[in-house]
This record gives sequence, C-alpha cells and structure tokens, in this order.
Amino acid sequence: MSSLAVHVVRLGPGEELLGSLQALVEERRLRAPFIITCVGSVTKATLRLANATATNQNEVLHLSGRFEIVSLVGTLNRDAHVHVSLADGEGRTVGGHVLGDLEVFTTAEVVVGEALGLQLSRDTDPRTGFPELLVQNRLSE
Repeated sequence: MSSLAVHVVRLGPGEELLGSLQALVEERRLRAPFIITCVGSVTKATLRLANATATNQNEVLHLSGRFEIVSLVGTLNRDAHVHVSLADGEGRTVGGHVLGDLEVFTTAEVVVGEALGLQLSRDTDPRTGFPELLVQNRLSE
C-alpha cells in the first residue's frame, strides 16, 4: 500500500502538454507519477493508433485544429505512456497513444498523482515489443 501526493499544474496557450508534464516530473523528482484528471484544449496532437505494433508504428495521426481534451490518462515516468481522447467542434472524438505535439490552445489544467513508496519504470516486453510498465515497491528498501 502506498500514500498519495497530488500536484496541480495549469499550462497556457502554446505550451506542449506532454513535454511540460515530463518536465514537472523531473523538476519535482516524482518516482511514480500518473495523471488523475485533465481538462483543457489543444490545437495539435500526434497520436499512435490502435493498429500499430512494435515493428510497424506507421499508424500515426497528426491532428490540427481546435480540440477539447475529454480524457487524458497514463503514467508519467521517464518513458511516459499517455492516451488522450479529443473532441472536435462538432463533438466527434478521436483518441490514441500520445506521441507528442499536444499544443495547448487556451488552457490545460492537470492534476498529477504520485504513488509514494513506489517507483515506475519501463522495460521492453518480448511479447509485445513495447516498453511495458514495471512497478517497484520502495517501502521495503
């Protein structure tokens, strides 16, 4: 069992969301960070889609326009694993694995949790070919 610390950040127009969250993790030396919630909007996004595999990652979608963030979830360790759902001006949604370019339009209000006593890392899983989550309990050290 671990305790929870909460960090809140507001990003402004033009800031890149994923890179900013990774910078927050580095600055605050968070060991087991994850996204609790996020509201905001973006003007760009680069997403890897569900059909991608470790050997064929060409299933990439580049978005440009105005989108509301309707969901942002994931872990923010060194090799962040983050998924987003975005809604366009007509309410249609699209989502996928965030590769970057999440450029904030008006704001992004993000609540990041940290599981105290744990450390998150990633290692390539031979079954998937992707870097998969490893959890280390730091309470026993």
